[in-house]
Amino acid sequence: MGDRGGAGGSRRRRTGSRPSIQGGSGPAAAEEEVRDVGAGGDAPVRDTDKDGDVDVGSGHWDLRCHRLQDSLFSSDSGFSNYRGILNWCVVMLILSNARLFLENLIKYGILVDPIQVVSLFLKDPYSWPALCLVIVANIFAVAAFQVEKRLAVGALTEQAGLLLHGVNLATILCFPAAVAFLLESITPVGSVLALMVYTILFLKLFSYRDVNLWCRERRAGAKAKAALAGKKANGGAAQRTVSYPDNLTYRDLYYFLFAPTLCYELNFPRSPRIRKRFLLRRLLEMLFLTQLQVGLIQQWMVPAIQNSMKPFKDMDYSRIVERLLKLAVPNHLIWLIFFYWLFHSCLNAVAELMQFGDREFYRDWWNSESITYFWQNWNIPVHKWCIRHFYKPMLRRGSSKWAARTAVFLASAFFHEYLVSIPLRMFRLWAFTGMMAQVSSPGPPLRPAPRAQRLTPVLCPQIPLAWIVGRFFRGNYGNAAVWLSLIIGQPVAVLMYVHDYYVLNREAPAAGT
Repeated sequence: MGDRGGAGGSRRRRTGSRPSIQGGSGPAAAEEEVRDVGAGGDAPVRDTDKDGDVDVGSGHWDLRCHRLQDSLFSSDSGFSNYRGILNWCVVMLILSNARLFLENLIKYGILVDPIQVVSLFLKDPYSWPALCLVIVANIFAVAAFQVEKRLAVGALTEQAGLLLHGVNLATILCFPAAVAFLLESITPVGSVLALMVYTILFLKLFSYRDVNLWCRERRAGAKAKAALAGKKANGGAAQRTVSYPDNLTYRDLYYFLFAPTLCYELNFPRSPRIRKRFLLRRLLEMLFLTQLQVGLIQQWMVPAIQNSMKPFKDMDYSRIVERLLKLAVPNHLIWLIFFYWLFHSCLNAVAELMQFGDREFYRDWWNSESITYFWQNWNIPVHKWCIRHFYKPMLRRGSSKWAARTAVFLASAFFHEYLVSIPLRMFRLWAFTGMMAQVSSPGPPLRPAPRAQRLTPVLCPQIPLAWIVGRFFRGNYGNAAVWLSLIIGQPVAVLMYVHDYYVLNREAPAAGT
């Protein structure tokens, strides 16, 4: 260090004594200026290359160290790399939740009991009504298949087929609801799972009937053309094209019933092979996330809900809000885990086993800047079904867009209430009210959507909230408003149902005795 400084000093002395051959404004004058600045002011700044290293090849000192530029946090700066801040948020989130988890363990001990979970599905170990309901669902699928077979050969008229399909679909919704509501041996959790299976079956058979009807209408207009040569799916193996009515087989029906989609097609896109490593990762994720959800519910959610009953009973609003906010974090975390478990792990595992090629089960709903965008992109199978079999058919029959959107909203609200009220054996319409608090605004989107999404009608089961967010919040503020509605909205509905269920099943029998 000392030798380098000495060499630099002697070099400056030699430069200062060198005669100038270009006058006072030449390099010698500039170097004299640099020497003066170095002696009385800040050190001069050397040119740097793109990696931040000093450019020793420039041969001169830069006299300027400032330029016109904005601060990084300013929107005009164009800076967008906030990865470090994101990592900081993740670390803070983990630490804050670790503190809450440790506090929970100290206060309640270990509450996780996998054996107790079995009692949520089985009240009587020798009676499995939910499983029996799922097995009986095959009868309705076979009935729809037999109706389509007779319609294909002309043994039934279209009016008779429509009547039989209508009765079959209505029975799919009413039969399990009656069993779940009247049979005492079925548990609420088992009832929810059975009703979900029947709801999915209803939507699939509705699509099955519609697509086969469209095929018959095309066949009535002109004879079916010869099947085209098989196309390659996902860049892999060729696939044989099936035409109507060759699709009416039990193999085709049950492939559709187990496929991770609600919309029927005669020829689904198929992947060339089963990727064993991919499937193994999805199965391990399913196993781990299932255990994690059960543990979080038992250890975190249940105590928070139980502690919320007394404030509700006393109508202590400040304590109710405090309990609501305390419940919001674990509820939202479990919901996020459930989303990944269902839409990524489970549906991808099923699709891989069945070599089902279309894996778009969700889009980037986490970037939603409006409620409408969230509902369009978080559950793609349901969204596609609503567009294809509900919204567009109503428009083709002459209904207005407002009427079609309202009908989709009412159907969505009905199924939400159907899956909650019947298993709990009480009708409070909290889910329906929550849906009414949110339906799509009638105006156009605030910014142009990509062409692929511009063809999709705006469907959102939430009107006032969507209008407020779309009208007053945009960009990052809109995204924050969507996240806030998800984090706060769900715990409110959970507390409402749990409180009413507690009053009906715990306090009412105690008061009667």
